[in-house]
Amino acid sequence: MSRIGKMPIPIPKGVTITTDEERITVKGPKGELSKKRVGNIEIKNEGNELHLITLDDERQTGAFHGLMRSLVNNMVIGVTEGFTKKLKIVGVGYRGEAKGSTLVLNVGYSNPVEFPLPDGVTATVSKDGNIDIQGIDNELIGDVAARIRKIRKPDAYKGKGIRYVDEVVRIKPGKSATKG
Repeated sequence: MSRIGKMPIPIPKGVTITTDEERITVKGPKGELSKKRVGNIEIKNEGNELHLITLDDERQTGAFHGLMRSLVNNMVIGVTEGFTKKLKIVGVGYRGEAKGSTLVLNVGYSNPVEFPLPDGVTATVSKDGNIDIQGIDNELIGDVAARIRKIRKPDAYKGKGIRYVDEVVRIKPGKSATKG
């Protein structure tokens, strides 16, 4: 039995949750999200809380219990508040710019890299190189942030590149530091 799966999901005002045999759909003030249901799990809507109940004692059903609860909770948070991932561009001459639904990054290559943002994702770039990626789908936001970071990963010797704001990059000593 999953401890996370046992916890009820609070449903804020303005959010409607509909389920059928294959999908669960959450509608809220910021939009609508839908996911495929997995596992042998019953979803009960009791007042302003949502409960997920396993229908058997299989090991895989217990694993899906916590997964489905986390996914549905993230959908509820996404349609009410939204999600934000923060990246930082570090390096002399490295900069970025948001042009509509495209992110243009100058990060040390001979040409600027144009990264098209998927539907439902917006990005803003500040003057000091902070990139804020926003949207309602947590999974999509994390994927977009990882793909942007992959364009120029932080260098282990100088620390230049694109990194998460809370990421710690360990700088290796160069060759001259090894002589003793």
